[in-house]
Amino acid sequence: MMNSEISSPSHTHPFPENEEGGLNLGQVSATLRRRSLLIMGITGIVAAGAVIKAEQDPLVYQGKFEILTKPFSAESQVTANVPQSLGSIGSNQQVTLPPSSENDIKTTIKVLQSPGVLSSVIQKLNSQYPDLNYESLLENLTIVTTEKNILEVEYRSENQQQTQQVIQALAQAYLDYSLKERRADIEQAIQFVQARIDEENGLKSQVELWQNKLAIFRRINNLVEPEKKVAEVSSHIASWTQQQLENKVQLEQMLAQYQNLQQELAQQPTERAGNSVLSANTRYQKILDAIQEIEIEQKKSSAVFTNIVPTIQTLNQKKANLLPMLQAEEQRVLRDFQSRIAELEARDQSIQQKINALNSYLKRLATLSRDYDRIQQELKIANDNLNQFLAKRQALQIELSQKQQPWKLLNPQAVEPEAFEVEGLSPNAKTNLALGGMLGLLLGTGAALLIDKLSNLFYTTKDIKEVTTLPLLGVIPLQKELQNSNIKDQSFKLPQFFEVFRSLYTNILLLGSDSTIRSLVISSATPGEGKSTIAIQLAQAAAAMGQRVLLVDADLRFPTLHKLVGSMNIQGLTDVISHDLDWQNAIEKSPQEENLYIISAGQIPPDPIRLLASQKMQDLMDELQINFDLVIYDTPNLLGVADANLLAAHTNGMILVTELGKLKRTLFQQALEELQIAGTPMLGIVANKSKEDIPATSIYYRQYYQQKMSVEKVEMNAEISSS
Repeated sequence: MMNSEISSPSHTHPFPENEEGGLNLGQVSATLRRRSLLIMGITGIVAAGAVIKAEQDPLVYQGKFEILTKPFSAESQVTANVPQSLGSIGSNQQVTLPPSSENDIKTTIKVLQSPGVLSSVIQKLNSQYPDLNYESLLENLTIVTTEKNILEVEYRSENQQQTQQVIQALAQAYLDYSLKERRADIEQAIQFVQARIDEENGLKSQVELWQNKLAIFRRINNLVEPEKKVAEVSSHIASWTQQQLENKVQLEQMLAQYQNLQQELAQQPTERAGNSVLSANTRYQKILDAIQEIEIEQKKSSAVFTNIVPTIQTLNQKKANLLPMLQAEEQRVLRDFQSRIAELEARDQSIQQKINALNSYLKRLATLSRDYDRIQQELKIANDNLNQFLAKRQALQIELSQKQQPWKLLNPQAVEPEAFEVEGLSPNAKTNLALGGMLGLLLGTGAALLIDKLSNLFYTTKDIKEVTTLPLLGVIPLQKELQNSNIKDQSFKLPQFFEVFRSLYTNILLLGSDSTIRSLVISSATPGEGKSTIAIQLAQAAAAMGQRVLLVDADLRFPTLHKLVGSMNIQGLTDVISHDLDWQNAIEKSPQEENLYIISAGQIPPDPIRLLASQKMQDLMDELQINFDLVIYDTPNLLGVADANLLAAHTNGMILVTELGKLKRTLFQQALEELQIAGTPMLGIVANKSKEDIPATSIYYRQYYQQKMSVEKVEMNAEISSS
């Protein structure tokens, strides 16, 4: 079968297109774990050397105490919440607050080391220790912060008594400094608060200013409470709006009646249907009734007499006299309607003018209300600020009368000479031990990373994924039980290990989404990476899953498959190709799996590449693929020979076995380059002898699967026995 006829997932570009740079912390961590013994050894040697060096230095004495700088003293609590920040005072009125941030702590330590604070200690002890001056005291004095608001003060010298007395004097000096600074802070805070109350634009002035503005506002606008006036005007607007609505209803009704009246008056009197307005007019109805009676008489007389008869002429004259009277009454009714309509329209305009005036006044009231609320708000703020500052001033005055020191010694006995302890030690022993340990750790880490880099090996599956885009089909854990030369029965004693190959075969099947994977080649970059073992275990797993599998030893240079499975290599692939032996006579059935068949390599030919590249070999591969569900070819390693590439070209692809902890990156990349140049179809990679931890979920599912298989096997045996 030609490669062009095989439709299977393959990867001909094994290198990643984009490689991300940067430090891989996971890879560094794994390297450090592998080289932990080397790191600990170097660290121990360097630390021991540092301690030995430190022990040669003279003995010194160390005294220390811890002092608590309270995060909030009374004056800081008082001044911290004032509306205007005390930190915004001028440079000549700046308030010193206790240290609360890193910068404040650094500033406090610098002040405690200044001549102004240490001068009292030097004056107190200078008569007893003439060599004690500011420079020598500062050189041996160390102040650090151990925790928030806690300072550790340490002094060292070769004189034990001097160390003790200096520490006692420092403790008292720092406590006195804290009390002095606290009182100065309180006095300064009182001055600031009093100034803010009494100054020209101070809080009292602000309160008086806004009280005057409120009085002027009420007097000018004749308003006491704008909100009440707004409610009153809104009520009037609502009342007038209702009246306007009622007036418009009457006007619309009147206009409708007037229109109906005009339409009816346009008709002849005798043809009118009867308007409600005219019907209610008694005078109009009398004239209309008289006209109708005359018309009735005219009709009766015209039936007997001619128009020249005096009777008919008299009736005509009466009717002619009544018609002007009827028209005059109609005009009077029309004028009455027009007058009432004009009156309603005028009332509507008058009401609208009143509503407009009230709305304008309401808008003005809204502006006045906003001004009133702003004045009230400013007055309230001014009153609150004044009351708050008055309370602050009172609290500060109470605090000023106190004489309690704001800072406290965490070991009060330090100020008592008989109870103070001084520790003697080599001045550099602990420091050198710590520095030596750190230096040794850095050197050990560097050496570990350097050695690991020079080794240039793959240790984890992640290392492989970083240099290739080929899919990782499976990770085979390290099994020491399989290190023996004959493994034909070992895999069945390791069910978890065998389950890995079930997963591997499943992953291979999933690759063939369009067509089934029917044949594949298994190879490795270098010899001894376990490719033959992987081929055997994969064949057994596929056979156990119901596939008819043929395992072919295509390594005609150093055949080992027959040794691993415990078969005889009397005749095999070489005989089938070169001596026209029927392949069915060369296969052997595996004793472990019913569906597994094996063709050994046979005798080593003088020119293996000639046999593998022959047409007979291609025809044989086509025939084997037709007769078996899966054909697995175990081939030589890639570097140096072309056997695997020749065979892979006529299969669904190659699986590359890589042994972790053995294969060098350069050799692996060289093998990938040769595969890319040859255009060999690639299915993926199998990482062998992995020391990585198996995920707990995988262990659980494997145990579950084994239990289920055991139950099914017992049930099957029971069915066979019963049958």
